[in-house]
Amino acid sequence: MNHFETRLKASDNTYKELFRRYQYNPILTAKDWPYPVNSVLNPAATIFNGKVLLLARVEDRRGFSHLTKAVSDDGISNWVIDRTPTLAPDPDHPEEAWGIEDPRITYIDELGKYAITYTAYSESGAVVSMALTEDFENFERIGPIMPPEDKDATIFPYKFDDRWLLIHRPIERGANIWISASNNLKYWGDHKILINSRGGSWWDGTKVGICAQPLETSEGWLLLYHGVRNTASGATYRLGLALLDLKNPLKVLRRSDEWIFGPREEYEKQGDVQDVVFPCGWILDKSTGKIRMYYGAADTCIALAAASLDELLEYILNCPEPENP
Repeated sequence: MNHFETRLKASDNTYKELFRRYQYNPILTAKDWPYPVNSVLNPAATIFNGKVLLLARVEDRRGFSHLTKAVSDDGISNWVIDRTPTLAPDPDHPEEAWGIEDPRITYIDELGKYAITYTAYSESGAVVSMALTEDFENFERIGPIMPPEDKDATIFPYKFDDRWLLIHRPIERGANIWISASNNLKYWGDHKILINSRGGSWWDGTKVGICAQPLETSEGWLLLYHGVRNTASGATYRLGLALLDLKNPLKVLRRSDEWIFGPREEYEKQGDVQDVVFPCGWILDKSTGKIRMYYGAADTCIALAAASLDELLEYILNCPEPENP
């Protein structure tokens, strides 16, 4: 048992949790940052040069967000954090005037580059934007790739029928998860609902959105998504799973009826926004089959939880086949 596994926090109830929290969460807070900030949250995650790289959303003391990378050998401690923003709003891109946030990272082997999808904000609303990089130091901005209002986007790592596929969440179309296709990464069409918000008393009844980048497995594309339920005391953000067909990701094979991870600890329930767990990245160690999920807690700090890929697949394969959205 390695250093990390010995510090996973067991559940305090009898329900078997698929994701187990790191005992010493949170792993990164505003106090760890080399320059003054209000909060650090919602990090994208990838492996870069053999190390864990997080691209965190950082909210400054004005309330505007930018992205800063943090790198660690073990993905837990001794983070090396850029001393200035890694990717800041660009004055030449007016859609970013109020900040950029909630990135997701996908490595595109065909391009030899990492695709970063993120939400750009301005007085015109939220819009999905994309940038490409080889080294997380120099970035090629593609700019907005969807009309506003839209957010929560991630791209698949390769083409299907010679087209790229993007998962995203238009805000003004029922708060459902959509999927779209493109020949060139810039212009997208053939929009279809992929996963709908279920309404009523469901844990994901108010809205849904993608969390981390799609994870390719032997059983299909594993999706981690967030669901929101509005109550008299406010909104609660929880996480669920879905499984897409490996060759045709437009087909949803399974979807969890229950939420699998929700705010429980004090750092998840109290902060700038209470009752929120919000991951934008996860990492699979293929040698061990372990997944690490990096998530924002209460819009204030970054925490870590781990799961077994085999257990996640066993769970989702026993979930019902969803109705067409």
